[in-house]
Amino acid sequence: MECEWKPDEQGLQQILQLLKESQSPDTSTQRSVQQRLEQLNQYPDFNNYLIFVLTKLKSEDEPTRSLSGLILKNNVKAHYQNFPNGVSDFIKSECLQNIGDSSPLIRATVGILITTIASKGELQNWPELLPKLCQLLDSEDYNTCEGAFGALQKICEDSAEILDSDMLDRPLNIMIPKFLQFFKHSSPKIRSHAIACVNQFIISRTQALMLHIDPFIENLFALATDDEPEVRKNVCRALVMLLEVRLDRLLPHMHNIIEYMLQRTQDQDENVALEACEFWLTLAEQPVCKEVLCGHLSQLTPVLVNGMKYSEIDIILLKGDIEEDEAIPDNEQDIRPRFHRSRTVAQQHEGDGIEEEEDEDDELDDDDTISDWNLRKCSAAALDVLANVFRDDLLLHILPLLKELLFHPEWVVKESGILVLGAIAEGCMQGMIPYLPELIPHLIQCLSDKKALVRSITCWTLSRYAHWVVSQPPDIYLKPLMTELLKRILDSNKRVQEAACSAFATLEEEACTELVPYLAFILDTLVFAFSKYQHKNLLILYDAIGTLADSVGHHLNKPEYIQMLMPPLIQKWNQLKDEDKDLFPLLECLSSVATALQSGFLPYCEPVYQRCVNLVQKTLAQAMLHQSQPDQYEAPDKDFMIVALDLLSGLAEGLGGTIEQLVARSNILTLMYQCMQDKMPEVRQSSFALLGDLTKACFQHVKPCIADFMPILGTNLNPELISVCNNATWAIGEISIQMGSEMQPYIAMVLHQLVEIINRPNTPKTLLENTAITIGRLGYVCPQEVAPMLQQFIRPWCTSLRNIRDNEEKDSAFRGICTMISVNPGGVVQDFIFFCDAVASWVNPKDDLRDMFYKILHGFKNQVGEDNWRRFSDQFPMPLKERLATFYGV
Repeated sequence: MECEWKPDEQGLQQILQLLKESQSPDTSTQRSVQQRLEQLNQYPDFNNYLIFVLTKLKSEDEPTRSLSGLILKNNVKAHYQNFPNGVSDFIKSECLQNIGDSSPLIRATVGILITTIASKGELQNWPELLPKLCQLLDSEDYNTCEGAFGALQKICEDSAEILDSDMLDRPLNIMIPKFLQFFKHSSPKIRSHAIACVNQFIISRTQALMLHIDPFIENLFALATDDEPEVRKNVCRALVMLLEVRLDRLLPHMHNIIEYMLQRTQDQDENVALEACEFWLTLAEQPVCKEVLCGHLSQLTPVLVNGMKYSEIDIILLKGDIEEDEAIPDNEQDIRPRFHRSRTVAQQHEGDGIEEEEDEDDELDDDDTISDWNLRKCSAAALDVLANVFRDDLLLHILPLLKELLFHPEWVVKESGILVLGAIAEGCMQGMIPYLPELIPHLIQCLSDKKALVRSITCWTLSRYAHWVVSQPPDIYLKPLMTELLKRILDSNKRVQEAACSAFATLEEEACTELVPYLAFILDTLVFAFSKYQHKNLLILYDAIGTLADSVGHHLNKPEYIQMLMPPLIQKWNQLKDEDKDLFPLLECLSSVATALQSGFLPYCEPVYQRCVNLVQKTLAQAMLHQSQPDQYEAPDKDFMIVALDLLSGLAEGLGGTIEQLVARSNILTLMYQCMQDKMPEVRQSSFALLGDLTKACFQHVKPCIADFMPILGTNLNPELISVCNNATWAIGEISIQMGSEMQPYIAMVLHQLVEIINRPNTPKTLLENTAITIGRLGYVCPQEVAPMLQQFIRPWCTSLRNIRDNEEKDSAFRGICTMISVNPGGVVQDFIFFCDAVASWVNPKDDLRDMFYKILHGFKNQVGEDNWRRFSDQFPMPLKERLATFYGV
């Protein structure tokens, strides 16, 4: 028997001294403590001292002992693989002996230490751990049982996957039945641990749990009305997860479960109510939702609506009583990181504008600074998804409530009514239309309510109805709404400013050129806001300006508008340092403005261009340093480079040929060559967009690099990365138009991948359209190379291009298909009806293209003969028949 390790008295005093100092609030003391701790890590038995203080030194106060354990936990995380065997064995045995310490703080600390060791891959190397903890659960001593359960719960949370793998001989087959026995334990803390342990294995459908699913559910029902909130919360959480993975087992009891969840959603304990409220969100995603819930809507609706009121604590946290705070600088911690959406090239469709994926900008993020998810948000989100399931059937239950709420004298109640109105906007739009002519003016009045929180939610709700507002004659609603929203952009309350800016951006997207008559008025307000806003709202203001430019396009290109808008933007641009993340939204905004202003942006172009090139260069250099010496140089934030590439694209698109001299004087093509090979997909995506834009703007500078660029484009035609593939495809099409017949050597690098993508099931629409256009363009410039494959792509080619608008890209693609048909007419015979349909989708093709269509249609008709043509064209739907007869006389 080796003798027990003993601390050296002097060393022990030194460590206790350190532990005391580390509790000091002074940062310089903190820093020196950190350094001394790092030095002590050089001594092998330093960690023995730490565990000794935690488990043996009962004379010390608990916070000091717990701190010693937490420092040890951090050492385990960082250096466990370097601990000598003796040390790690001592720590493990001390942990197991003291898991039942009489102090809850010490027990919890030991539990954290155990799970940290376990998750360092030590579950395999500590075979006695799980059996020992399970055995301790049966201890007569409450502290031991609770401590062991606390540790097991942490292990189940941290190591769920390993517990269910063959590596450990499947301990869950023993553990799960064991946990189920404790659901009926007399101590609420233990009951709660037991459910929490089992809950870790629901979502992964762990087999050991699925075998015992019925007793598990019965046990949950037995605990449904437990006195302990923590137990009720875990029961609710279990039922919500079971709804996702074992609906079949809940269905027989659904009526009772819904009744139960209705009560729990009104639980006195907000944490329980929040877990229960998640049930409705999850249920709404299940196909059975309508059937099982329709009978309960009249009870559920008032419960959700009631949960949408601010609680008193919310109002305190939101400083709801402070009406004017515009002069108070923001707390930097409150500013959430923004995510840049990289450029994707898309086609325009019939109708108007580019159809982007639905923007998620208008979700319920009206109060993002408090504990992010709470009962109010969950109730509102549940009402939103249920409105989408039940549509106007939900209004029967909502409308009577709304009347009372919207005109209520208490502001908190009225505010919740306005939130309800916004939450149902998407799902119940049709049914709401008759009420909007009186509701919208009422809401516009609420924009000047004396409570800031009422003004801010009203901004959001009005933005949810922007689509309808814009569909009405502008003087009735759009003009008054815009006038009032612009006043709110200049509100004296920061939360209202933010809500108004976001709502205005939504209105801009809906109204587009309807805003042109009011541009001077709008710009006045937005420019004034520049001088008024604190940090956080400035970032949202950039977005509102960028969206305005996207929405009104070239109408912004008037000297008086440029004079108002550009000076404050350029002033910010000059203030910001290259490392400042505020550059992201500003660069995005400038990119939209440059595209809209086109030649109007020329005076500002050079410094902006130069800085973007520098940002790309700096980021690439930093990445190289980091790659060669990772310990000395940290990795760069590549977003700087992505946003800069996107702004360069915006400049190339807006300025066209005038960017030529700037490109000539810079090394942008060399930098692009590196970016096109970056590991990060978003960097490649943006560099391919820029390649396409530069190809259109000044091909003379791109052409010398084509031999280097084409193989890279070929290897990026991987549809797993949709946006990268999309932009590479588009760039290949633009290059082929410029190269003409010189494209021939490169066809083989790309054609097979493109044909594969266009035939792939479930390929997104944008990618299909760009792929079709590029195949058409390749066929236009090199028909001999592409036409032999016609039969392999003609059908998906025709179906993907029939819905896009007449434009240059569509024009060149169809010229290509016609040229290929004349080279290989046999390739189109089997799918000729699809070609006819695609031709009929043209509203007014140019004369020579119309001639090409005419020749092909008549050539086919003459080839097959009058009778066969009639039989063939009888399969056509009526509108197609008529169009072809009218335009092409067939």
